Amino acid sequence: MVMALPLVGLFFFRLYDNQLIRQTEAELIAQGAALAAIYAQEVRAAGIPAERLGAVVPADSASDPNSPYRPIEPRLDLASDRVLATRPAATAAIVDPAFAAIGARLSGILAETQKTTLAGFRLLDAKGVVIAGREEVGLSLGAVEEVRQALAGRYASALRQRISDEPPPSLYSVSRGTRVRVFVALPVAVGGKVAGVVYLSRTPNNIVKHLYGERGKVVLAAIAILGGTLLIALVFLRAVSRPIYALMERTRRIAAGDREAIRPLDHHGTREMAALSDAFLDMAEKLHARSDSIQTFATHVSHELKSPLTAIQGAAELLRDSGSAMDEAERRRFSDNIVTDAERLNLLVRRLLDLARAENLAPGGESISIGAALALLPAEDRLAIRVEAGGEIGLRISAENAAIVLANLIDNSARHGATLVSITAASTDGKAIVQLSDDGAGISPSNRARIFEPFFTTRRDSGGTGMGLGIVLALLKAHDGTIRLVDSERGTRFEIILPAV
Repeated sequence: MVMALPLVGLFFFRLYDNQLIRQTEAELIAQGAALAAIYAQEVRAAGIPAERLGAVVPADSASDPNSPYRPIEPRLDLASDRVLATRPAATAAIVDPAFAAIGARLSGILAETQKTTLAGFRLLDAKGVVIAGREEVGLSLGAVEEVRQALAGRYASALRQRISDEPPPSLYSVSRGTRVRVFVALPVAVGGKVAGVVYLSRTPNNIVKHLYGERGKVVLAAIAILGGTLLIALVFLRAVSRPIYALMERTRRIAAGDREAIRPLDHHGTREMAALSDAFLDMAEKLHARSDSIQTFATHVSHELKSPLTAIQGAAELLRDSGSAMDEAERRRFSDNIVTDAERLNLLVRRLLDLARAENLAPGGESISIGAALALLPAEDRLAIRVEAGGEIGLRISAENAAIVLANLIDNSARHGATLVSITAASTDGKAIVQLSDDGAGISPSNRARIFEPFFTTRRDSGGTGMGLGIVLALLKAHDGTIRLVDSERGTRFEIILPAV
């Protein structure tokens, strides 16, 4: 495609052909202007009266009347101008003897000029009769459109079909310029009136012929284009295609379960490809992590649900099979076990729903202070809660979610024997750092790394589900926050970091 662009411009849009036609028109204007000046001088020298001259030359509105210059710019356009039919044949006419004498004197100049310029020349009198030229002397061209305009005092040019006696080479047929001829008609002004017309024509140069004349430069240009194309192809291959194919291969391997494929590409090519590769591999890694998390979560859920379901099933079977042989105390004991396990299942389902809601929560931009969040909690009879500093600091979290976080942490402290929960908050660099400390039994070193795992609990016998801290962590992550366990001399201390208001 890169190599075809110059050919498209040359042959299909005819940019170069059009330039050659305009160049030919400019050359004919220059030659015609010189001949018109000589023609006008001959008319003045012959003393031809004004009444035998033609139309009055109209004033040019585009030119400065005070300027001695009247430039004529080429105006033909191969793309927009209609190519006229071949020039009409000349018709019989009567020649003015005075103009015929002028034509005879200038015929030698026209013949010598034509040998060099290869242009066709006709000198016409004020009525459009040919007075000089190789042929058609004594015949009228006044019916030709461009001649008629020149006899009215206006410059005119036209593109006409060219019919040659000899067929052109087949190679030239690719250019429209070989089938046209440029015609130019310049009025000769004497005393403000048209004294005659200089009528010129020439076939424009052919693009293929011109390029053949410049074949050395054309070959160099072709080599440069070919080299540039190959360079672009090489850069494209290394910078775009190669990383794309590598990323496609990684995609196939990752889809097949090969986790070794989740690593950076050897060659990124461009910054955009590097960003795309990093984003894709990061997504793949997160999807694998989510898959592992779902698998582990499903295993824990099935285990947590299986225990109470098994107990319920066993107690129900005993009640069914024992019938009247079971006394009332045993019946009540098994019934209580069923109710207790059913309540545990109900609690477990509610906590699962809370965890799912927390993990899929979208932050709404709400905010609340620690003091206001504590005011939303029901009265706590098991321990005392004391805000030591920073109770007025605003946290970018909704009131409901802030209350859930604090309620879970305070309930966790109460269930581990604490009698006092101290809360301290500070704000720095747009972040609020909140520390919750209790005086309870604390967390053993062996369990410190697992406290945020779903379903991990040390008080399963007393109804613990091991999901409280998981819900807290999910809620805080949804609001761009974090929570971690920090060292303390006594009891347990959690540090929460949230965006501050």
